[in-house]
Amino acid sequence: MKKFLKFLAILLGVIILAVAGLATYVKTALPNVGPPPDLKVELTPERIKRGEYLAHHVTLCMDCHSRRDFSLFSGPLVPGTLGEGGEAFTPAQGFPGNFYARNISPSHLKDWTDGEIFRAITSGVNKDNKPIFSIMPWQNYGGMDPEDIKDIIAYIRSIPSQPNDPPKSEPAFPMNFILNTIPKKGEGGKRPDPSDVIAYGKYYTMASGCNVCHTRHEKGQMVGEPFAGGFEFGFPDGSAVISPNITPDTETGIGSWNEETFLTKFKQYADSNYHPTPLKPGQMQTVMPWTMYAYKDSAELKAIYAYLKTLKPVKNQVVKWKPKTS
Repeated sequence: MKKFLKFLAILLGVIILAVAGLATYVKTALPNVGPPPDLKVELTPERIKRGEYLAHHVTLCMDCHSRRDFSLFSGPLVPGTLGEGGEAFTPAQGFPGNFYARNISPSHLKDWTDGEIFRAITSGVNKDNKPIFSIMPWQNYGGMDPEDIKDIIAYIRSIPSQPNDPPKSEPAFPMNFILNTIPKKGEGGKRPDPSDVIAYGKYYTMASGCNVCHTRHEKGQMVGEPFAGGFEFGFPDGSAVISPNITPDTETGIGSWNEETFLTKFKQYADSNYHPTPLKPGQMQTVMPWTMYAYKDSAELKAIYAYLKTLKPVKNQVVKWKPKTS
């Protein structure tokens, strides 16, 4: 019996040492995506203009990294807050910890090299080689054309500095360990020619993060059928909006939509007569930044529609709005 207990004690000690060793490795050796590339982005008017378009209407950097006015429908950007960061993603919204969008204006990025910014956008690690939580879809951006990423860098280098200093993100256990294992070096790729409509549509679908918001998540990770909706976004008053199914299922998705319906859904928010509607307590709200996506190039929107129509139809009826609890 004594020998058996001694064996158990030794085994337990080995297990504890192995777990401690693994935890130490994860926290000190990971993430490992390699050094930032040695590059210098030229701030040409062409790059800045293209980067502005991407950051506002495709990758939506300015959505999470600016302040939004959720007293109005769809939470349009608050003027004068570009790049200041601070948007919170908390346990109340289903996230495994408290995460805050960083300040990406020149006041914060002045000590970052262009290569460090490039690596953060495409591989999910910051200047100090710390992991970036994947509410920022760096996995998607990692597949983008490097020239598009450089354009975004040129633009964010050109915006006014903001003094805001958001709180540091605090992942909860065990995400504080898991997070280190997630970053992966982006492979990049060439932006497809517009004549290849499906490939072109897929490129802009992924660059716009459609799969991220339109897939169900648990603890910050996608677990549902891609594009079938179900991602629940909570608001401070206890209400929530749930992303809809955008697969081509005819009953619960967009299978019955034609191209014109899809295009009009976006472009109505770019009409000069449209003004964001003030909301009363209890009225349905959305996190979908319609007023930003509305100015996406029509050819890109048509290509996105064409790509979505190639997806596997998934029958998933989504209740899009949960009123606040009493």
